[in-house]
Amino acid sequence: MAAENGEEKLIAVARHIAKTLGHNESMADDILQIFSKFDGRFSREKLADKLTTAGQEEDPRALDHTIKSLERQISQYVAADHPIWSDSADSSAFLDCVDELISTVRELSASSSAGAYLARAEDLLQQAMFRLEEEFRLLIERGGESFETTRSYNNGNGELTEDNSNLLFDDSDEDDHDYSDNEIPVAQRLSNYDVIIDALPSGIINDLHEIAKRMVVSGSGKECSHVYSSFRREFLEESLSRLGLGKLSNEEVQKMQWQELEDEIDKWIKAANVSLRILFPSERRLCDRVFYGLGSVSDLSFMEVCRGAVVQILNFADAIAIGSRSPERLFKVLDLFETMRDLMPEFEFNFSDQYCLVLRNDALGIWKRLGEAIRGIFMELENLIRRDPAKSPVPHGGLHPITRYVMNYLRAACRSRESLELVFEESVNVVPSKDSTLSSLSVQMAWIMELLESNLEVKAKIYGDTALCSVFLMNNERYIVQKVKDSELGLLLGDDWIRKHTAKIKQYLSSYQRSSWNKLLGVLRADSSPVAANVGGKSMSMKDRIKAFNSQFEEIYKSHSQWIIFDEQLRNELRNSLYNLVMPAYRNFIARFQNAPDVGRHADRYIKYTLEDIGTQINELFEGVNGSAGGRK
Repeated sequence: MAAENGEEKLIAVARHIAKTLGHNESMADDILQIFSKFDGRFSREKLADKLTTAGQEEDPRALDHTIKSLERQISQYVAADHPIWSDSADSSAFLDCVDELISTVRELSASSSAGAYLARAEDLLQQAMFRLEEEFRLLIERGGESFETTRSYNNGNGELTEDNSNLLFDDSDEDDHDYSDNEIPVAQRLSNYDVIIDALPSGIINDLHEIAKRMVVSGSGKECSHVYSSFRREFLEESLSRLGLGKLSNEEVQKMQWQELEDEIDKWIKAANVSLRILFPSERRLCDRVFYGLGSVSDLSFMEVCRGAVVQILNFADAIAIGSRSPERLFKVLDLFETMRDLMPEFEFNFSDQYCLVLRNDALGIWKRLGEAIRGIFMELENLIRRDPAKSPVPHGGLHPITRYVMNYLRAACRSRESLELVFEESVNVVPSKDSTLSSLSVQMAWIMELLESNLEVKAKIYGDTALCSVFLMNNERYIVQKVKDSELGLLLGDDWIRKHTAKIKQYLSSYQRSSWNKLLGVLRADSSPVAANVGGKSMSMKDRIKAFNSQFEEIYKSHSQWIIFDEQLRNELRNSLYNLVMPAYRNFIARFQNAPDVGRHADRYIKYTLEDIGTQINELFEGVNGSAGGRK
């Protein structure tokens, strides 16, 4: 077959030369005469098949001879029971025949009297295209099976080298890597995404390109694109599967437990990055090589290859975006939002042609919906704070769980401050700020702080005891301010906010002192008469006053030593304040008591607490332990 094809190819060349140089019938005859003398194979009958003189119609006998010759040559390839491209000589000869047939069809199409011959040529061309389509499919399948697709290269300069192959996907859980015939081997995990996968050998890519050229020229571009897209689409589907990204419907995503979804989100982030940064660019490169110079066929094929994978990736993100707004979901939704944000340039780059416009727009829309989901989660956080009931008081005036939850939540959220700023720039749901210089995120955080403090004030009222109410508010406000100062919240809310709420802590401290210790200080307050003082409208002797002091101090110590000030610095500040408030008054009272006429030398019988006792027991307050005041008696 190869020898016969060689002769046909040689004759085709001679025909082409004679036709090109023969501007008239005489010149063509002269050229044919020269060829026939040079080689007996170039007989006048063989070479005359395709020749036409300028402005004249084809000889019907020559046309019939040409069509029969092409039918004989092409039919043997079309009917071959083995792949034509298994032999380079056969594949080259077949393509030459196809080229000649395409040229013949083109010429016959321009003739007004060659209808019957044109129909025969077009039918033959259709048969050739069917065989080329089959050969195209066999080549691309053979290339995928025989070529090691783990050959992914990067040397840091955009050049391909064999020394820096990276692994794309983590198969560490598998015992071995003996893939079955139906599996497409792909690469494993990598440390960066500056990688291109050569999915097919260069020789096969060149063969595919040669076939694609003929099929597109003959009007079979869609069929060629379909075969190509079908095979490469399977490769991407297998790759996403190996990355752990399943085909989950919206309903399936909504029914999953959040813990399961967290794992799925982690898989999605890996799959999305590998797809947008490695798989899709590699497919774009391969597509452009196979369909080089063939117009929009490359863009259409690339879109058909990637569309299913892109839709699978986007559908999952969309299902999360329209799902529950539970506050616990914020951080994983933020991960999704940030991944989509980082990948938007990749969507723009990979899907830049007109066929992929819908994919770019879908990606942008879902990214925006993730932003809406984040704003919705913050709204749900606000509702959670509003709805948190004031059931029973926190024991000993300590830190309320809602305070700890909200502050740690916001502190963690603000680690993604840049993303949240972007999200809330488009928000119209935040409470307007009097300070127009604050960002939308700052306004949102200030609003949540206000809601939290209002909720705590309601909870404080259930204590009944004004002093304990003040301790509760002091504790929680101190915790809030500390969390703000030690995080990005401080930058968002500003120094003025911190100063204002630090001042509130001092107000709560003063309220505590007034409600608990002023009555005690009233007993000790100096009076113009050393014998009696008017307390609560009743005249009291010095002996009655020290008895009242002992009783009230014991009562305060017993209860307040059980109360808690969780922050050590605040606890010391409060103790020092009480020390400076009580000790001078008690010292003056004891001095006057010892000199009182009705006490005399028996003063020690009534003085239960020395100055040292009072100081020691003040320093034991707010530890959250049961205790009773102890004096020298």
